[in-house]
Amino acid sequence: MGILGKIFTWWDGATIGTMLWTSRKGERVGEDSFGNAYYRSKKVKDGERERRWVIYNGANDASRVPSEWHGWLHQSYDEVPESHLPPPRIWEKDYVPNMTGTASAYRPSGALERGAKRAAASGDYEAWSPED
Repeated sequence: MGILGKIFTWWDGATIGTMLWTSRKGERVGEDSFGNAYYRSKKVKDGERERRWVIYNGANDASRVPSEWHGWLHQSYDEVPESHLPPPRIWEKDYVPNMTGTASAYRPSGALERGAKRAAASGDYEAWSPED
């Protein structure tokens, strides 16, 4: 992405303004398996909550934040997730991004995008028609 893209776009990574603000006001605390970087404010005024934010690696999609980091961002706990979470269980599935609105989205049989072919109705279907 060119310099103009970094100045004016917010949907594909951080803008230059965000990066400058983050470098001045933020302290990097960690990174997840997707390359998203997590920050918190360097200074917290009395009576205020600590600010926490994420700089996405790629498209800004909140569904790309793992659950453990989501909890940290929303201040459910103070420790960085790697410091207190148990190891993943064998039955836990890997993250799959939200594909809604993309070519990879789930489309059941009968969907318009799949040619609108559905199984023929059996004899139990009767079309409704209004009474005259």
